[in-house]
This record gives sequence, C-alpha cells and structure tokens, in this order.
Amino acid sequence: MKISIGCDHAGYEYKDNIVKYLEKLGHQVTDHGTHGPESVDYPDFVHPVAEDIESKKAKFGILICGSGNGVAITANKHQKVRAALCWTTEIAKLARQHNNANAIAIPARYVSKRLATNMVKAFLETEFEGGRHKRRVNKMSC
Repeated sequence: MKISIGCDHAGYEYKDNIVKYLEKLGHQVTDHGTHGPESVDYPDFVHPVAEDIESKKAKFGILICGSGNGVAITANKHQKVRAALCWTTEIAKLARQHNNANAIAIPARYVSKRLATNMVKAFLETEFEGGRHKRRVNKMSC
C-alpha cells in the first residue's frame, strides 16, 4: 500500500518509528519530513501529504504534530482529505469505519510512540463500513 507521511519537529521521532514499521510490513512510504528537532512550520509538511492523497499517489496519509490539531486542520482544507485526530486505537478504528478517514493525525505530545504505531496499525487495517455512514461522508465536502 502507498502511504504518505509528514510531521513537524514534535513528531519526527514518531514518524521515523512509524516509517520503519510500515516499511517492515512492505508498504511503500513517501516521507515528506521533517527529519529533526529544529522548529518548522507544520503546513509545509502537511500539504504535500494531502496532495499525495488528492492525486492518488497515496491511499492514506499519516500526520504528526504536538497536539495533532494543526496537522488535522491543515489537511482538512483539502477537499478530498478527511483527516481524523486520534488518541486511542478505538478512535482510529472509528475514524475509518464511520468517517472513511484517509489521513490520521497523531498528537505526539499526548500519546506514546507505541500507541501511535498501534493507532496507525488499527487505522490501516480497518475498512469503511459504508451504509448509513456513506450517506453522511458524502455530505462532508463543501
């Protein structure tokens, strides 16, 4: 599966762990950075991930910042992106099942690296349920 990932300085260690995990599973990962602790502006790393989703270069996106809010808000400015802020594996599953989310936003300052990886696993392994949820998802875009 093709996955695009981006983060700010608060999430780069998480990103590196998640990339290694995904590559070990055989996924093709496009890493848009950042690659260190120096302060950066998260939109510079989120927009390329969102563009990969919109252009179908990636099926899913993974976004990481301190709270997860900034990356989620930025990604959701793109019409074809449904980024979900997740802090538990259950929320990650529900984001896929009920909202057909195609990007997960992870709050690095509020979850462990292990939980972040487990959320990504749950997110990627969960299918959209469709049905009544499809009707709702179809009403999301402006």
